[in-house]
Amino acid sequence: MSELTITLMRLGLLVALWAFVIAVVGVLRGDLYGTQVTSRRAATPRAATPRPAARGANPTAVPAEQRPVSGRRFNARSAERGPNHLRVTSGPLAGTSLPLRESGTLVGRSPESALVLEDDFASGRHARIFKGPEGWMVEDLGSTNGTFIGQQRLTTPTPVAAGTEIRFGTTVVELRR
Repeated sequence: MSELTITLMRLGLLVALWAFVIAVVGVLRGDLYGTQVTSRRAATPRAATPRPAARGANPTAVPAEQRPVSGRRFNARSAERGPNHLRVTSGPLAGTSLPLRESGTLVGRSPESALVLEDDFASGRHARIFKGPEGWMVEDLGSTNGTFIGQQRLTTPTPVAAGTEIRFGTTVVELRR
């Protein structure tokens, strides 16, 4: 083999080695620092300014700000379904709101949770809120500091209704319609 071929092979091997080292450093960085979790702090609400009514508009019509976001009309059946979102009432994420999923909403410090708690007293997978046969249920997933409804610590999946306050560490959430 010529000297040029050997030099090119050495250079190619060196480039491949550095690419491998950079890939390993990237994986280690991801393991050490985890995924980036953005803050979910509530933004300050803007003051609503009333809009003037259009000419010929129905004065009893519901303003656009009060219409359902989904575009579906309000009916009695939808009101009977119970709570449809979870609202953080106190703790580091006060004001945060997220929709409830019938398959389950995971609460904890883990980035995989639907509600990622910024609370030192919460576990990685702290609790789960899911739709059960009796309505919405809360289940503690073996957390260290427990999940509470009032002063009662949960040991089994417990049914909850709208307006019920649930405490995970120092964070309190409430099921709302």
